Amino acid sequence: MNISRIDLNLLVYLDVLLRERNVTKAASQLGISQPAMSNGLKRLRELFNDPLLVRTSEGMTPTERATELEPQVRAVLADIEKAVQPREDFDANGSERVFRIMASDYAESTLFPKLLKRLRNDAPGVTLDIMTPSDVSFLDVEQGKVDMVINRFDSMPQSFHQLTVWRDSFSCLMSKKNPARHDFDLEKYLQSKHVWVSKTGMGVGVGVNPSDVQRLGWVDEALAKAGHKREITVFTRHYQAAMLLAEQKDLVVTIPSRAARLQSKNSRVVIKEPPFEIPPLELKMAWSPLLQNNPAHQWLRRLIAEVAKTVD
Repeated sequence: MNISRIDLNLLVYLDVLLRERNVTKAASQLGISQPAMSNGLKRLRELFNDPLLVRTSEGMTPTERATELEPQVRAVLADIEKAVQPREDFDANGSERVFRIMASDYAESTLFPKLLKRLRNDAPGVTLDIMTPSDVSFLDVEQGKVDMVINRFDSMPQSFHQLTVWRDSFSCLMSKKNPARHDFDLEKYLQSKHVWVSKTGMGVGVGVNPSDVQRLGWVDEALAKAGHKREITVFTRHYQAAMLLAEQKDLVVTIPSRAARLQSKNSRVVIKEPPFEIPPLELKMAWSPLLQNNPAHQWLRRLIAEVAKTVD
């Protein structure tokens, strides 16, 4: 029998009839007329090919088939009722959910320490599985296999939802032994050797072409517009590695300011303002439309947005 041809309201009728064992009382409980309930019982008998309720000296008595159906009908109706009820708020404190987040190490080193601190307080059972951009594809995100991606993106599928986590300026990090740190200006910047660091978007990276300024990113595009080009000695996709390389006395690392400030207590390096204007970058979080209305996901997005406001 094709279920699309069955009036599911009949299951509601049957549930009440088996509970009340009286057509008039069942009709009253459902707010329908007694003839309408009698007609419903007639249709139920035709559907199941069984009388279901039979008049006896003790009143309406369920048949053996009706007795078998009673718990099944109750379970089906309970599941339907649960499905159509508004979703409960996410219980963060009692949850043991694992959230899978792809993040660049720039986001991981600046945002996640404070995020983890909040999680330990607000949701001690929640686990983060932090993945690298090379671990994840747009398809993984689209299918909801990854809860969220946090990075800088040159492009993104239009179907994705996204939110700007923050905007960040740039700073120059260099060794205290680097002679360029004194009266640091554009001329000294251009005379220095540089570390290029970037990991935009997601997916497996490809080699960098040093002559393709358009693909080198914010810093080199800003220099090119002013008619300049820096000498890049090292290309890396890891901000932590770049910050370590800044300790070498002949290298300059130009990185987002929030990352540079992580080295503010490092006595071996100094932080300088870039001697030219660089447009700010945007760190974004993006997620699949499949997860847009998920209560747990909504909670995590709100938490990340709150924590981001506290990161200097």
